[in-house]
Amino acid sequence: MATITLQGNEIHTNGDLPAIGVSAPDFVLVDKDLKNVNLDEYVGKKKLISIVPSLDTPVCATSTKKFSDFAAERNDVVVLIVSADLPFAMARFCTSEGVENVVTLSMMRNQNFAEDYGVLIQDGPLAGITARGVVVLDTDNDVVYSQLVGEIADEPDYDAALKALD
Repeated sequence: MATITLQGNEIHTNGDLPAIGVSAPDFVLVDKDLKNVNLDEYVGKKKLISIVPSLDTPVCATSTKKFSDFAAERNDVVVLIVSADLPFAMARFCTSEGVENVVTLSMMRNQNFAEDYGVLIQDGPLAGITARGVVVLDTDNDVVYSQLVGEIADEPDYDAALKALD
């Protein structure tokens, strides 16, 4: 269990992000076409998984746009944005904000991703959705970087996450 804060108030996740050096847990998430996808969809690419509570918040929107801008310059990397949002809402966000270089994935069918990655919020007003985090995987799906953002209203460390992709 990890402790984070929401506007300074302590809340807890169900566990910890996968450790550096371990193989990332596989997942089944839902893409914009309502298709189930897993890590096998992105074979041969490095993966930056940006875990956000909801794209309908300013910090999540900002981080998604920043990672999308980065992804436009890297064809060896796929940026996966994972949230509890419905695929329809995620697609609307990307269209309205001109975000084209990320893959949005929803936990709409289950919370296994959040549980397996240790980011499921257990208490407080956001219980049941994810904390904010970034996990970077190499082409073999081994974790090379992870950050659980300590204050959910803060942005992740972009520089550290992007550096891990080099």
